[in-house]
Amino acid sequence: MIILNRSLQFPSVDLADEQGLLAIGGDLRPDRLLLAYRSGIFPWYNEEDPICWWSPDPRCILQPGALHISKSMRRVIQDGRFTFRTNHAFEQVIRLCQTVSRKEGNGTWIHDEMLEAYCRLHDLGYAHSAECWLDDALVGGLYGVRIGRVFFGESMFSTVSNASKFAFIQYVKLLEAEGVGLIDCQMRTGHLVSLGAEMMDRSMFIQLLNKECM
Repeated sequence: MIILNRSLQFPSVDLADEQGLLAIGGDLRPDRLLLAYRSGIFPWYNEEDPICWWSPDPRCILQPGALHISKSMRRVIQDGRFTFRTNHAFEQVIRLCQTVSRKEGNGTWIHDEMLEAYCRLHDLGYAHSAECWLDDALVGGLYGVRIGRVFFGESMFSTVSNASKFAFIQYVKLLEAEGVGLIDCQMRTGHLVSLGAEMMDRSMFIQLLNKECM
């Protein structure tokens, strides 16, 4: 196991174990987080554990042109019930990702240290939220990090049926219009696959990052 110190560097992702765990330790300061994302690495750990850095192989990704919108979701979008916004309530989004349970796991790994780190990235213009509003209530959304033409998704939540899907679909369409060519979904879930996500070899993923993280 590779243990990081205060030095701003990561080992090669080829050294990750079969589960994708690459290293432990270090910190969550903005320059380290940005280096991690550019290198195909992300933090994920429980509050009582040291910081764990991951680079799974294969990687779950979505290329915006491959977005799948089901007939039922097209009806949801067309009926105008939901309103889409970005960066209107970033901290609220991440706190709801932290507390709202979901079918495929829960948000308990987003503890206060992680929340504070991504709020700092938001203040610096790197972390963003996509939000689904119903009247004046935030009912679904997601957050992640954007570097160049890549968006690195972190987590999503929903308190109303289809709200997170609505936010995801609308945000992918916006990212595509802005020239983003790759969305990192990190780990495969049925929810993401239903929206068009697929698995990609880590080596190919890293090649795309080197091209698109400008």
